[in-house]
Amino acid sequence: MKRTAPPLLIVLCLLSVGCIQRTISITSEPTGALVYLNDDEVGRTPVTVPFTFYGVYDVRMEAEGYHPLWTQQRAKAPWWETPGIDLFAEAVPKNKAELKWHFTMDEQPPADEVDADKLLGHARQMRAMTLRAAVETAPEPTE
Repeated sequence: MKRTAPPLLIVLCLLSVGCIQRTISITSEPTGALVYLNDDEVGRTPVTVPFTFYGVYDVRMEAEGYHPLWTQQRAKAPWWETPGIDLFAEAVPKNKAELKWHFTMDEQPPADEVDADKLLGHARQMRAMTLRAAVETAPEPTE
C-alpha cells in the first residue's frame, strides 16, 4: 500500500503558508500634511504605507500654515515577530502587523503677524550671548 499522506500534507502546508503584511498608518492634525519617511515622500495624511523592517524611521511632515515637523518614530515588532517565534508566525495565512502613528503640528503665525521688534530683540540677545562666549573662551595672549 502506497503512502501519499506525507507528500500531500507537505503540499497543503506549502500552499497555506502566508506572509506578514506590515503597514504603518499615519494621521495628523491638520489632515492633508505631506509625509516623508526616511526622506521618501509617501503621501498626504491620512496615509497607510507598507514597510519591511522594524526600527527607527525619520518622519518629516509639511503643511501650509504649520511649522514643519521633523522627528523619529520607532516601529516596534510585535511579540510574535521575535526571532524563532517568527517562523511560525510566517506560516499563519494573512497575518498582519499594523502600526498607527499620529502627529500634531504647530500652527505658524501668518507673516504679517510676526513682530519685527521682537525678532530683532531675539537677534540682539543671541549676538550678545555669542560675543560673550567668544570672549570667555578666547585663549590668553602669550608674550
